[in-house]
Amino acid sequence: QVQLVESGGGLVQAGGSLRLSCAASGRSFSLYAMGWFRQNPGKEREFVAAITWRGDFTNYADSVKGRFTISRDNARNTVYLQMNSLKPEDTAVYYCNAALTLATREAGRYWGQGTQVTVSS
Repeated sequence: QVQLVESGGGLVQAGGSLRLSCAASGRSFSLYAMGWFRQNPGKEREFVAAITWRGDFTNYADSVKGRFTISRDNARNTVYLQMNSLKPEDTAVYYCNAALTLATREAGRYWGQGTQVTVSS
């Protein structure tokens, strides 16, 4: 079992930056690929970024490529999402996900509770 807790969301102006963190509990954290998804009301949850268990390969949605960076610290059981050059369309609830499949971007079975990111224009 893996439990995930996100933090770091908030309100920021367009062009600004935020760093999301996802703290995981459970001994299997370092074995799982980790990722971030986001969702707005009335819309489907969409893939944002993912990273392999060793941190040697990443995958990004085209909409965030070059602006967002995913990383992980297995010693701290934490995965991060550094978000730069934020745009109003990045506004969403961001969810941490564990055990996803990088190649297909299919979500794994473990989810955090989500953290709100709001980007004002």
